[in-house]
Amino acid sequence: MFNDIGALELLTLVVLAVLVFGPEKLPKVIQDVTRTIRKIREFSDSAKEDIRSELGPQFKDFEFEDLNPKTFVRKQLMDGNDDLGLKEIRESFDLRKEMAEVTDAVNGRESATSTGTAAAAAAGAAAGPDLLKKSSPDLLKKPARPAADERPPFDADAT
Repeated sequence: MFNDIGALELLTLVVLAVLVFGPEKLPKVIQDVTRTIRKIREFSDSAKEDIRSELGPQFKDFEFEDLNPKTFVRKQLMDGNDDLGLKEIRESFDLRKEMAEVTDAVNGRESATSTGTAAAAAAGAAAGPDLLKKSSPDLLKKPARPAADERPPFDADAT
């Protein structure tokens, strides 16, 4: 309930309580507050039990925390209920691996996963070199420089 209260805030609340209620009345106020919180918890627990008993046996696993949308989504999508195959999709999508492959391709290195890609490219080259050139652009080849008198294209909207 108070997970985000730090030491400074707690100290401020204690000092404020001592100033407002005084050191003589403060223990009595703390007892009254804890008693009230305990009664509220007992009331809510009994209300939950009454609702569960009224809903019937098909709702015996029902938890009121599941009504929170975050908890519901986490329980339905992230836990063992994988009817949609989301776990496989989540595991197959590895952004770090994809970025490492792109970085290796740009730098001219071969990564462990790109060796399989290189083998597939070699098989494609055996099938036909024209097919390989059309299917994958050469990222390592530098573009031809324009002539000295030729200016690069100018885009007024980009500046």
